[in-house]
Amino acid sequence: MTQTPESLCQALIDAARKAGADAADAMAAEGSSLSIEVRQGALEHAERSEGIDLGLRVFIGQRQATVSASDTRAETIEAMAERAVAMAKEAPEDPYAGLADAEQLATDWDLDALELFDPAEEPAPAMLQADALAAEAAGLAIEGVTQVQSAAAGYGSHAVHLAATNGFSGGYKRSSRSISCTAIAGTGTGMERDYDGDSRTFQSDLRSAADIGQQAGERAIARLNARRPKTGSYPVLFDERVSSSLIGHLLAAVNGGSIARGSSWLKDAMGEQILPDTLSVLEDPYRPRMAGSRPFDGEGLPTQRRAIIKDGILTGWTLDLASARKLGLSSTGNAARGIGSVPSPSQWNIALTQGHQSREQLLTDMGTGLLVTSMIGSTINPNTGDYSRGAAGFWVENGEIAYPVNECTIAGNLRDMLRSIVPANDARSHLSRVVPSLLVEGMTLAGN
Repeated sequence: MTQTPESLCQALIDAARKAGADAADAMAAEGSSLSIEVRQGALEHAERSEGIDLGLRVFIGQRQATVSASDTRAETIEAMAERAVAMAKEAPEDPYAGLADAEQLATDWDLDALELFDPAEEPAPAMLQADALAAEAAGLAIEGVTQVQSAAAGYGSHAVHLAATNGFSGGYKRSSRSISCTAIAGTGTGMERDYDGDSRTFQSDLRSAADIGQQAGERAIARLNARRPKTGSYPVLFDERVSSSLIGHLLAAVNGGSIARGSSWLKDAMGEQILPDTLSVLEDPYRPRMAGSRPFDGEGLPTQRRAIIKDGILTGWTLDLASARKLGLSSTGNAARGIGSVPSPSQWNIALTQGHQSREQLLTDMGTGLLVTSMIGSTINPNTGDYSRGAAGFWVENGEIAYPVNECTIAGNLRDMLRSIVPANDARSHLSRVVPSLLVEGMTLAGN
């Protein structure tokens, strides 16, 4: 047997049928990765991994079970199928479990248009090390940077294939290339650190290592001599580096799994105004060269462009087959899955409508308040939308950055926060979540 992901999926399906499964789907993922880390001008860590993983889900009536392995021998595949069937027979019935109907399946897609894999030659370890060293050197060249905590470069490629007894069979291959740097400025208890990095599908799109190291160093220097701000109610500007987290909380709240369980602060908000009426949240799984792009989802259904929020109005949930069945709706083609897990809803590439003002103009408009550039911890009540997070960034007075701040907490309620957001025009278009800096009025700030 040729050991390709496609042939391995077929072998798993055949074994499941032989073992007595009523239906089954199988996934095989083959990949390799190489990462290099440097420190103080020398190699600190090098790691390479290669392997293939197999996953099998079987159905006995409305009962299902999932097994996985990283051994591709025929006897292992046979044992996986037998074990999965035995487990399914003992599993509780799930009235919403099951494969897609044949007419729901994706039948045609254009992988070339998605550009998921860079055909360029895999970078040699020496090239990755050179990039990591260049990032480290650029960070150390910034006056006031005392050390670079880490500088790294990496490459990865993997192929995935999905097949099922309903007739679906499809796969694709991805590549990724990355550089990162974390710089430390100051000494003793006055030390501050910050980072920069870039990850792309194509090597040719990657920012230079020198630029990444320089940005990391400059950001670390800017955070020196931070202090705690005054407690009170102030406008907060979420920098573009962290603003996508706000939209992430919104996306989690419209996840079909949460809606079906009744554990979402937006569970009764379909058709309601969630954002200002000038803003929409769009999903596009067909953007070229994007990590979030894919021609079909984890259940073989076609992905689709859609508006999750249109002109501020919530228009739809994010659904896989099971959550859609629970809610009496149709899947939106958003099933994601791991090798050893059942599908669950997940969004692909997301974009929030950009504004017309720059971040600097929003700073001027906010007058006095907080510019947040990093956050730690998270206390989000999924049922009420109450929001509280540790934050650091810069205090703004009279529309200008006055000094760095840390050790503070920002709090509010996501419903109120999202209805008042004002976007800048600085979103990076190459990210899977294209979200600009966001100004939120009247948040509670806990500092001194």
